[in-house]
Amino acid sequence: MFAKETYIQRRALLKKNIGSGVLLFLGNDEQGLHYEDNTFRYRQDSTFLYYFGLSFAGLSAIIDIDEDKEIIFGDELTIDHIVWMGTQPTLKEKSGRVGITEVMPSAEIMNYLHKAVRKGQTVHYLPPYRAEHKLKLMEWLGIPPARQEGSVPFIRAIVAQRSYKSAEEVEEIEKACNVTADMHITAMKVLRPGMYEYEVVAEMNRVAESNNCELSFATIATVNGQTLHNHYHGNKVKPGDLFLIDAGAEVESGYAGDMSSTVPADKTFTPRQRAVYEIQNAMHLEAVKALCPGIPYMDVYDLSARVMVEGMKELGLMKGNAEDAVREGAHALFYPHGLGHMMGLDVHDMENLGELWVGYNGQPKSTQFGRKSQRLAIPLEPGFVHTVEPGIYFIPELIDLWKGEKKFKDFINYDKVEEYRNFGGIRNEEDYLITETGARRLGKKIPLTPEEVEALR
Repeated sequence: MFAKETYIQRRALLKKNIGSGVLLFLGNDEQGLHYEDNTFRYRQDSTFLYYFGLSFAGLSAIIDIDEDKEIIFGDELTIDHIVWMGTQPTLKEKSGRVGITEVMPSAEIMNYLHKAVRKGQTVHYLPPYRAEHKLKLMEWLGIPPARQEGSVPFIRAIVAQRSYKSAEEVEEIEKACNVTADMHITAMKVLRPGMYEYEVVAEMNRVAESNNCELSFATIATVNGQTLHNHYHGNKVKPGDLFLIDAGAEVESGYAGDMSSTVPADKTFTPRQRAVYEIQNAMHLEAVKALCPGIPYMDVYDLSARVMVEGMKELGLMKGNAEDAVREGAHALFYPHGLGHMMGLDVHDMENLGELWVGYNGQPKSTQFGRKSQRLAIPLEPGFVHTVEPGIYFIPELIDLWKGEKKFKDFINYDKVEEYRNFGGIRNEEDYLITETGARRLGKKIPLTPEEVEALR
């Protein structure tokens, strides 16, 4: 939690930017894992956390711009709660720490909203992503779930604030990135043939927990790196495998780190692994060199894809003009995802508000395979924090589909690709802050080049 002045200033700017109406903030409730009292790890809604700073279940809030009121709705703990949870500050005391003086019982929020509607006020709300949010919006405002699209002015005003990270936010993100780096470095050191994936994950979890951190997302640690979001950890690592890790830590304030690394199961890469790894490294390093204020991140994505095509041509896997191949989408056989995304209180920052607003400023997204997965396309600006994570993958099912359709035969040498169909995947990822003059990597450096990785093996 930051100083209360931070939250007061954030809310004041939001009110100024929207101008009128009632702003509704839905905090998150507890979620039962397999019965009500055995819950998943609690995580507050990030927008609620940004403006109100309170990481407690059962809260909602209203900013009534027209009446100049800021109210937190929730219920004080009873003796039954205290027996199980221990003594805590009152809700009024907690609210005072973030500059809120008015607290009302949770049941009163529906009456407040109904009065606002009768007065002709606009009630702004955000797109719901949890079932309890959808039920509350239906009960409180009478909006069916299928029509709960959220208020565009509210969304855009929040994106306009949360996209630019303050110095104190960057400090928190960097803490998360430092722990994230230690998680990856530990995994690189302990990985050996004969281990199970979950043994490596356990070592990474130990690093996070020993630094009072949670995971910012479900860890990917797999010998099947060609599956982009592979959360299964039951495989035994064999000699000759590539091990892909995508993992991050979340610090107590809620800010996230997100890094990826790819490690040979053996002490060194095989010649074939090293050749492909060096192409991926070149993609990454050229993308990082291009980072600066004003450059559209989609242009950086295109650059990374052209670098990959040129490298794959040298291996005989692709052919033709690189710029044409990228424009047509042939590169996506090996690079089917984007280059990166915003990062902050969410590891994919503000994704629940919509990629169209966060990464595209309301402009339409491409529908081209691969390119459509680029989450951030707009020109970079000082204060943005985002990931750089190009990858190269050999996905047998995708290879078979495109080969059967004779797709992009002018750019792809399918006979040569067949020799790599069981190669797996490679991804390396770092987190960057855009500055006034360029960009700065956040957190400790994790090994990136083949030589750096092998030095830890």
